[in-house]
Amino acid sequence: MKLLFTLLVPVLISVSSFAQSKVNWMSWNEAVTASTESPKMIFVDTYTDWCGWCKKMDASTFSDPVISKYMNENYYSVKMDAEMKDTIDFNGYQFVNPNPNGRRSTHQLAASLLDNKLSYPSFVILTPKFERMQILPGYKSAKDFEPIIRYFVEGASQGVEFTEYMKGFSSLYTQN
Repeated sequence: MKLLFTLLVPVLISVSSFAQSKVNWMSWNEAVTASTESPKMIFVDTYTDWCGWCKKMDASTFSDPVISKYMNENYYSVKMDAEMKDTIDFNGYQFVNPNPNGRRSTHQLAASLLDNKLSYPSFVILTPKFERMQILPGYKSAKDFEPIIRYFVEGASQGVEFTEYMKGFSSLYTQN
């Protein structure tokens, strides 16, 4: 029995830590505060409750251990319901949902971040000063998503073009 216990504990710990791999999501206001105190790139996942591809991203890509680890280390990640009812004060503006009781009414901050190109899921990459670098629409598998999120931290922020960055790219999946 002791041998069985000794063999099972490492397996259970391994499975448990894998199951807990997830992105540490923040609210918009939490990311603003965190970035002011310790600047980092900002990643905004704009989603809706009715979006099936958004749910698939959560279940697969954002729960992938390589993706969640990299995002947690290099980004403040914001989960933003594009149809939220909250009022957000940011940068001297007050952003609201203009029709909070209506169906599929888009919040002004989500619309602004997405440049009014409302498709879900869509991701917005922001500098630590909340300047928009890129809007990325659509579902991405973990392996397709990895070079994108790494590029904005390791390439774009140093002025490197994506095609040049990809020439030297080495996936974290091949390093395991």
